Amino acid sequence: MSTPKTTWIQWFEIPVSDFDRAKAFYEQIFAIEMEINDLGELKMGVFPHQTVGGAICYHPQFYHPGQQGPLLYLDANPDLAIVEARIETAGGQVVISKRQISPEHGFMCVFMDTEGNRLALHSDQ
Repeated sequence: MSTPKTTWIQWFEIPVSDFDRAKAFYEQIFAIEMEINDLGELKMGVFPHQTVGGAICYHPQFYHPGQQGPLLYLDANPDLAIVEARIETAGGQVVISKRQISPEHGFMCVFMDTEGNRLALHSDQ
């Protein structure tokens, strides 16, 4: 049997229909600057990262925002309440406010971004 992996996620892409609006939303709630990769019809806003990375992605034929599909948890340590407090002023909607998963697994909340995607936040406290 192989050694368990420390993480199963290598990269993620969040579909967007309005790139500038989505970029402004994520930069505002996480207080970051995204790196822009403009590849013609495909435009990516890459989240700052050291290991697991991800981006918001716009391509009219390939990416379709929405509420269906996997629920992606974004790291909001040390306390997701800080990020959650920025969601609605940035144009998103909190669906499930911060709540404890368990003492061992920390806290979570679920939100809708400006593109209609359902995502979640996780933090230890």
